[in-house]
Amino acid sequence: MTDDSAEVVSIVATDPDQPLDPKDAPETLPLLPVRNTVLFPGVVLPVTVTRKKSIRLVRKAYRGNKIVGVVAQKNNQHDDPSLADLYQVGTMAKILKLLVLPDGNTTIIIQGQSRFQIEEELQHTPYLTARVSYAPEVFPNKNSKETKALVASLKDAAAKMLKLNPEIPQEAQVALDNIESPSFLTHFLSSNINVEVGQKQKLLEINDGVERGTMLLELMLKEIQHLEIKHEIHTKVHTDIDQQQRDYFLRQQIKVLQDELGGGDSSDQDIDKFRQRAKLKQWPEAVAKHFAKELDKLGRVNPQAAEYPLSVNYVEFLLDLPWAEYTKDNFNLKRTRKILDQDHYGMEKVKERIIEYLAVLKLKQDLKAPILCLYGPPGVGKTSLGRSIAKALGRKYVRMSLGGVRDEAEIRGHRKTYVGAMPGRIIAQIKKAGASNPVIVLDEIDKLASDFRGDPSSALLEVLDPEQNSTFTDNYLEVEYDLSKVLFIATANSLDTIQPALRDRMEIIDLTGYTLEEKTQIAKKHLWPKLLTDHGLSLKDVTITPPALQRVIDDYTRESGVRSLERKLGGVVRNIAKSKAMKEEYPAALEPKDITRILGAAIFDRDQYQDNETAGVVTGLAWTSVGGDILFIESLLSRGRGKLTLSGQLGDVMKESAITALSYLRSRADELDIDYRLFDQYDLHIHFPEGAVPKDGPSAGIAIFTSIASVFTQRKIRSHLAMTGEITLRGKVLPVGGIKEKILAAKRAGIKDVILCQKNRKDIEEIQPEYIKDLTIHYADRVDDVLRVALLDEKVAHPMKLVVRDEAPLAPVPSVEVQ
Repeated sequence: MTDDSAEVVSIVATDPDQPLDPKDAPETLPLLPVRNTVLFPGVVLPVTVTRKKSIRLVRKAYRGNKIVGVVAQKNNQHDDPSLADLYQVGTMAKILKLLVLPDGNTTIIIQGQSRFQIEEELQHTPYLTARVSYAPEVFPNKNSKETKALVASLKDAAAKMLKLNPEIPQEAQVALDNIESPSFLTHFLSSNINVEVGQKQKLLEINDGVERGTMLLELMLKEIQHLEIKHEIHTKVHTDIDQQQRDYFLRQQIKVLQDELGGGDSSDQDIDKFRQRAKLKQWPEAVAKHFAKELDKLGRVNPQAAEYPLSVNYVEFLLDLPWAEYTKDNFNLKRTRKILDQDHYGMEKVKERIIEYLAVLKLKQDLKAPILCLYGPPGVGKTSLGRSIAKALGRKYVRMSLGGVRDEAEIRGHRKTYVGAMPGRIIAQIKKAGASNPVIVLDEIDKLASDFRGDPSSALLEVLDPEQNSTFTDNYLEVEYDLSKVLFIATANSLDTIQPALRDRMEIIDLTGYTLEEKTQIAKKHLWPKLLTDHGLSLKDVTITPPALQRVIDDYTRESGVRSLERKLGGVVRNIAKSKAMKEEYPAALEPKDITRILGAAIFDRDQYQDNETAGVVTGLAWTSVGGDILFIESLLSRGRGKLTLSGQLGDVMKESAITALSYLRSRADELDIDYRLFDQYDLHIHFPEGAVPKDGPSAGIAIFTSIASVFTQRKIRSHLAMTGEITLRGKVLPVGGIKEKILAAKRAGIKDVILCQKNRKDIEEIQPEYIKDLTIHYADRVDDVLRVALLDEKVAHPMKLVVRDEAPLAPVPSVEVQ
């Protein structure tokens, strides 16, 4: 309770203790604003004061005459109210007691004395002070008939309210009986009636006692009506419960009579049907016992009870699940391979893995299903591959999207005792499939979230563990269900967001992006015929030439998959469909110029190799979410004191690579014929163009080293050369990932030589030979191997003249500035 509120039930005094005569009352009062309450004359209230202004006021008043002016706030949201925020009529009060609580708050007990009207504000700080005038109390003689009738009505109404509201203590009736003053009676009842502050303020502002009592009586009668309605509802609820109990006993008697006569009600017929269906189920013995127990429990539940339909739904769900019901696998491996090849071009690694699984299953006839995770960028066909696998195996196919799922109950289900309980999505998909060995595609498993409702990825640990999922228990099901025959196929765009324990339970199959040749074949064999059919055309109406397809792929899409390619080809097909519908002329075979006319100017401009006539410019190779790309690294020297500046929105790994490369170059300065004083007399600026694009990753070390070696020696870099690999402080070259995408990007950009780590040779061997035709791969173990290939002995066309001062001043430790 703070200075913005006071207790609802007032502390009663029969009359003000030695009330002040308004003639003796001060004309100037410090104002104490209160919220959610109105103080009336004669009423005692405890108030806890927390605002600094109010604490300063009450402490000073308590040390003085102990008189304050208590005024209610119009808006209780204001913490520092002005005079305009207060009602203009308040009550002069006397502080009876001041207590300092252990928590630092100050509590005062005040008693209302006289009503006043605010005339003028005198000061706002340190607390509100105003000049006031006192309102006289006009009340007829208490012995008059009108006053006696009003007092009797008020006391009768108050007694009725006490009777209807059991929360009010009975001692309040004794207090009412002891009140003799009509004026104080209206003040006391006005203080304690359950109405809004605005209504109480209106009562306080009325000078005529009879008028105030009449308005108070109206408010009390409304409150009595409200209490009577509540009491009536409460009584009716109890009556309804008693009626339900009576109906239950009557139904139980009817049931006994029907059993004696050989009949039964509809609920008994439902239970008999459930028993008959259960006899046909081939479920484990533990499940059969659990079902029998649930059925017996259902028989004891009143059909009119709220839990009856919940129990019926649970029993029906147990019966609907395909316990030990399996579809027969198709072990024709040649047919399976043919279906996979028809539906998907490339993906040899995935197809081989599926054929291996089927071969083992065919030989052993029993194999716990592996958990495959197809990992790759969007649009490469991960989800559709799961449908093709189900089609090839002859199994049921269901897809379960996990993107944005953050509730653990989505996986494990709710306890069936909860309102609105449902089974988990895994068991629900099994029921939907109608077989215990479907192919379930867990789409976007990397986009699972977690919050206060649990961690769904942790709930999937049991589902996706071949050693545990044979005894999977759903919270709703309450019995074990065998998931070991289910073929789970997860898809993910990124492995970083997958919980390590969950990732360990899956076999990761990397689906890299498609090459230009693969995209051309996919568009030719799959996308173009499908789009023509979807738009009411056929291959007889229009065809597209390979150069036109390549134009769409190169100039209008930049992705690893084919989703954007399908959209762009859809735009081309729609243009042809419009021309045919409007009987306009259109080319029967689309050429590159037709693509430009339909789709407009090229959207993307592929980076091409730049010349090597400038020292310090090196071409690196980078992996992105939409495939590989080339990356330029530029270095520049300028007079200074050895400061290193990095720009291009680099991550921490790239910064560390640049610092490592510079440190190693300084250590090898003599071997490269670099005057060591250059490092202290020139500033080095390394820049990565396209600064708006964030760059990070451990693959630019040797490219940065080659760039700064070139700028310090002013030697040329081999033309049409690109490189990727990380560097250590000892000069070793480390392997990096994304080699296939990087090699394909280099070939698209016109690169002829590529430098890789020796340990990346295995990645090159996995790439089909036609993709790296006319591309020379150089392998390096150390940085010296890189320089032998990359740096030429001749100088650049216009070398920078690096002048070394004879006595260089002692330079500070080089600082790194990132722009």
